[in-house]
Amino acid sequence: MPEGVRIRVLRAVHGDPLAAAELAAVLDERQLAGLEPLPADPVTVVPGLLRSLRPEFRSLPSDTRCLLLIAAADQHPVATHAYQRAVTAARLDTGPLDDAEAAGLARATSGGVVFRDPWTRIAAYETASAVDRRETHRLLARVLRGEGEASRRSWHRAAAALGPSRRLAAELRASAHEARAAGEHALACVLLERAAELIPDPRERPRLLARAAADAWRSGDGDRARRLASHGNIDGLNGLLALRAGNATEAFDALLAGAELSAERGAERDMETGAEASTGAPSDRTVKGALIEGAGGSRVVFPAAADASAHLLARATEAAVYTGDLRRCREAAAVADRLGIVAPGTLGGLAAAFDGRYEDARDLLKAAAGRCGPGGDPTSLIHASIAALLLGDHTRAAAAAVGAAASARSMGVPAAVPQAMEFRAYAEFWTGRPRSAGAAALDALRQSYATGQDNGACHLQAALAMFAAVTGDEELCRARAEAARTHALERGLGLPAALALWALAFLDLSTGRYAASASRLRALAGFGPGHGHRAVRHLATPHYVEAAVRTGDTRVARAAHADYDRWARAVRSPDDLALSARCRALLATGHDAADHYRTALGLHAGGTRDFERARTELLFGSALRRLRNRTEARDRLHSALEAFEHFGSPHCAAQARAELRALGEPAQPQAAARPLAAVLTAQQLMVARMAAEGATNREIASRLLLSPRTIDHHLRGVFTRLGIRSRIELVRLLASED
Repeated sequence: MPEGVRIRVLRAVHGDPLAAAELAAVLDERQLAGLEPLPADPVTVVPGLLRSLRPEFRSLPSDTRCLLLIAAADQHPVATHAYQRAVTAARLDTGPLDDAEAAGLARATSGGVVFRDPWTRIAAYETASAVDRRETHRLLARVLRGEGEASRRSWHRAAAALGPSRRLAAELRASAHEARAAGEHALACVLLERAAELIPDPRERPRLLARAAADAWRSGDGDRARRLASHGNIDGLNGLLALRAGNATEAFDALLAGAELSAERGAERDMETGAEASTGAPSDRTVKGALIEGAGGSRVVFPAAADASAHLLARATEAAVYTGDLRRCREAAAVADRLGIVAPGTLGGLAAAFDGRYEDARDLLKAAAGRCGPGGDPTSLIHASIAALLLGDHTRAAAAAVGAAASARSMGVPAAVPQAMEFRAYAEFWTGRPRSAGAAALDALRQSYATGQDNGACHLQAALAMFAAVTGDEELCRARAEAARTHALERGLGLPAALALWALAFLDLSTGRYAASASRLRALAGFGPGHGHRAVRHLATPHYVEAAVRTGDTRVARAAHADYDRWARAVRSPDDLALSARCRALLATGHDAADHYRTALGLHAGGTRDFERARTELLFGSALRRLRNRTEARDRLHSALEAFEHFGSPHCAAQARAELRALGEPAQPQAAARPLAAVLTAQQLMVARMAAEGATNREIASRLLLSPRTIDHHLRGVFTRLGIRSRIELVRLLASED
């Protein structure tokens, strides 16, 4: 099954392999493909494991089972931390827990009862009778009287209910609101689901479940969110789910429609407010702002509605970015203008860039990138990171992405963390931290799969393909790129499709396959929405110019460079200007080319893209060698070689060594004499350390989300680079370095 489905299956069954096999056997084709969410309650579809555990509990004394039931009800699905108080209130002796410990099922600690594993806890609860469970929930509700415990008390009261109750449903709804305000979205979701079960009027259930879906998504439970979202659409959630987990080409329309609907609802509320005001009974909403007609008939939407609409427009912008259909930014900008909403800076910036209005795009993107202070809204910070990346300000982009992840965690919205990490990985990579970028991307990949964001995972696979291309891991690059392109083409994702193709093109470029590189980059230029990406095509222009010059086909390359140069001059990014000067040098000859290379290196000094600076030095050194300027050529090539070794880019380093050999330079010292981090790629070093710790290939593959065959390839590469033959030698080598 796809990696994302496999990870979510294991997560749903708490990592138990027998339960995972049982669950996988009952999934239908669409669930196995990741197109439909997993079943709602694994307990009901994997009864085999529970059947095997129940005899162990039934053999325990009744007092022991009672204590275990209280502990289990106190821990799941809502952790209420009331076990000790409940035991004291019921005047129970905790001595019988010794029997549970002797049976290896649970043990008592100062903080409460610790079960052997989650399924043991579930069995402790499910084995008890319904009457005993209700009594236990009533007991826990009675002792939850402290400050901030109202939401958890409501949960236990509702769990003990015998049937529908409007009063309890209202209490649960209020408690869910409090939990949401405190950033406890998982708790809010559980409370609303129970409220939907208890509400007497079935017509009220869809909205409760739709609200629960939004909380499930924010808490990182993508499968539950997708199941519940079928009951209704809250805050454009269906559009967001399509963007992050479904067909992204459908997401834009859903999000844009959600923005318009939100604005219309706000207008209706404001009209009601105006009616209230005309009767002499002004409400809070009248004070905050009613619907008014401005100059030229412009509409001012009620602030809360405007905020919701602006948020959905920001998400629609992301849909345009991910699909590559940047033309639709014009459509979203027109909707924002018609509704009188201040559009996100990235929306206006992308629309202006698509129209060729580069100066306007620069100003709008700079305004968006400037909103990257700490503690802000995660979505706004992600947009600030995107804007900064487009402007070539990678330091600010990294800061905004890190801030977005931190803000998402503090607000209890883990679903936003992997998306922030996507853009952090790019920023760190370009600013000379490839190993940190690779580690961040791998961590985000796991989180994306775990939270049901397979489209985000696809984006990260493409990014990791580019990292593998730079670090010279050809097999991994091709595997990552293929995985990304397969998923991207199925879901209409132009951004990862384009990134994956760029990664393959750079791999060809760095290994001397210039015709193949130029061909891929020309294909990238020709792709339409859902297949390619204008922004990626633009960013890849310096590589395309190099490949085209190497193959003697410079006509299209000159046109591509002219557009790239116009953007670089508009945004005034030192790195973009440097790369434009490098393109000019490649398209020139003789001493004119050398002058352009010197200009490029001078501009690189004010930038942050150290890897591209090294590429410029390599190309300059090669040009100087041909001009017979041996001394300066030698200096440039040595500088480039040192940078490539720091980046762990063996193919580029090999090109620099080949140029040095052409100058008659002696061979470099053996790689094994250098630190392992300078010899191995980031992925190889990670695999090597795990192997040295005793992990099998299959265990390493599971932890890194790769196939055992790929891990075997990595280990063979490690042995070759280090000049060793066995894991024993690897253990000794790592121990000596430590």
